[in-house]
Formats: sequence, structure tokens, C-alpha cells
Amino acid sequence: MKKSLLLIPLIIISCKKEPAVTNVPEKDSTVVTEMPDSVVKADSAALRKRDSIINNAPATKEVLRKGVMRTEKEGQIIRTADATQLPFTLGEEFKKDDQELVLKLTHYDRPNIKAKISTKEKDFNIRFNQIKLPNGDYDGPFGREITYETPGKGEVWLIIGKSNMASGNTKGSFTISVE
Repeated sequence: MKKSLLLIPLIIISCKKEPAVTNVPEKDSTVVTEMPDSVVKADSAALRKRDSIINNAPATKEVLRKGVMRTEKEGQIIRTADATQLPFTLGEEFKKDDQELVLKLTHYDRPNIKAKISTKEKDFNIRFNQIKLPNGDYDGPFGREITYETPGKGEVWLIIGKSNMASGNTKGSFTISVE
């Protein structure tokens, strides 16, 4: 029994493995080592988390909601967007009665335009009231979706507001998807 107690530490010491040491020959240039795959994944996960925090920050949401090219005066919101960046979706909100949104699409050169208004409000009274074409002509009214042939190239305006022929809430948030 005493002999077996003496053998246990010897077995433990003999089973302990030392890491193999490899000699790296010295070279004139810098040695580049690869990062383990788990480190790369951890870094990209951290970046996604940081991006998520930035994208959900109140200041970022305000910029995304208002946009860079946005002016508001006397109940009319004017947003300007470059049509070369199509398709895109814009978020907006009417806070007062009788507000109107004019979405100006500059550099429009496509043969037709397709746009849609989406909202989570149940009885939201909103539609495309008019479209102004590059040649200066106006047409309308339309519903919440529009597909229209655009003659020529230039600036196209989508004018969005309430329908005078319908009832419902005229305040709330909505999005406009343009293709």
C-alpha cells in the first residue's frame, strides 16, 4: 500500500505533457502569424454589436428619420434625394393636421417610377396626391401605391398628404419605398 502511494506522484509527474517547442528559423523579413479563427469571429461579433449600438442610438435614429436633405416650413416637409441611390425607403412623421411631404428626386433618368406608402396606423388618411414630372406637368391624385411612366430626365416630385375625399387620422409615422 505504501508503495502504491509513492507511485501516484510519479505517475502524475510522468503523465504531465510539456508543450513541444518548435524552432523558427530566423529570416530577413518579418514573420506573419495567422490569428486563430475564434479571435477573428470574436472581433467581428464585437463590431456587429458596436454597429448595432451606433445604429440604435437616439442621435442616429434622429438623423435617419430627418435625413440630411430635409426642410420643414408652414406644414410642408421637403425632402431631397438623389435618384441614383434608388431603391430606398424613407421614414417620416406627420405631427400636425394638414401636413404635406414633397419628396424631390433629383437626377431621375428611369422610364418609370414605382413608390409605396406603408404605415402601421389603422385609419391613417394618407396618399400620393400628385406627381410632378421633369417636364413640369403634374398628375394625380393616386392611392398609397403608384407606378407611373416618367417622360424625360430630370427632377421628379412625389407629393404626399391627406385625401380630402376620405376621413381618418392625419397624424402618425409612415415610410415611403421608392424604386
